[in-house]
Amino acid sequence: MQIHTTIRSLQAALADSGRIAFAPTMGNLHAGHISLMRNAQAHADTIVSSIFVNRIQFGPNEDFDRYPRTFQADCEKLEANGVHHVFAPDEQELYPSPQQYFVRPANAHDSILEGAVRPGHFQGVTTIVNKLFNIVGPDVALFGKKDYQQLMIIRNMVRELNMPIEIIGCETVRAEDGLALSSRNGYLSPAERAEAPRLAAVLRTVADAVLAGGSNYEALESRARQTLEEHGWQPDYVAIRNRSDLQAPRESETLVVLAAARLGATRLLDNLEIG
Repeated sequence: MQIHTTIRSLQAALADSGRIAFAPTMGNLHAGHISLMRNAQAHADTIVSSIFVNRIQFGPNEDFDRYPRTFQADCEKLEANGVHHVFAPDEQELYPSPQQYFVRPANAHDSILEGAVRPGHFQGVTTIVNKLFNIVGPDVALFGKKDYQQLMIIRNMVRELNMPIEIIGCETVRAEDGLALSSRNGYLSPAERAEAPRLAAVLRTVADAVLAGGSNYEALESRARQTLEEHGWQPDYVAIRNRSDLQAPRESETLVVLAAARLGATRLLDNLEIG
């Protein structure tokens, strides 16, 4: 496996590499990230990953400075799981001057759910993903479904900007007790970690109610938020939405239930496709 810190080095190494699959990360890798690398093996000749903590997708009071950096351990995991090239630039390489041009998602997608809670977050995501796509030139790019809104926005961006890239959404990897794997799970205290699987359980309860014929979505969402609050959570949202655009449910659309909630000082995300 080769590690590249410059664009020039990576692009020279990728010349004549055949079909390329790309899985961008911010490091601190867990089994969810590794599942992307394993899935990539079925789609390409050459697998590329990136490790870059992207400052412009963090808000002013978010955890950019304390986001875990575990570069050596990350590289060992990537090499053990078939990655051929790792792109690990510093900020100067990707942002040699202050960024003045940004890729902004459609307001209907950017202003809801995560976008409402974290203004500017998805503009930072789409801008860095565009940069990385331009640098790597992948045929296929893989993203986890745990960040469901991010996956939707990237998929729609690629389609509308006519990028010749296939976007593959990979299933959320969970611990045995149901907790969706996340780099931020490491912030949880032992007591919080024991409580954390409730988020997935609440989503399952909502999904089961919808599958059983429940159609009062506002009541189901309200009950789910109340359950979380009763157990010490601070929910930002529990929402039943269309999978395609995360807007309010329309007849005949397939649905997903999404949630974000703070447990202590740690904010957790999860979702469950319904049916």
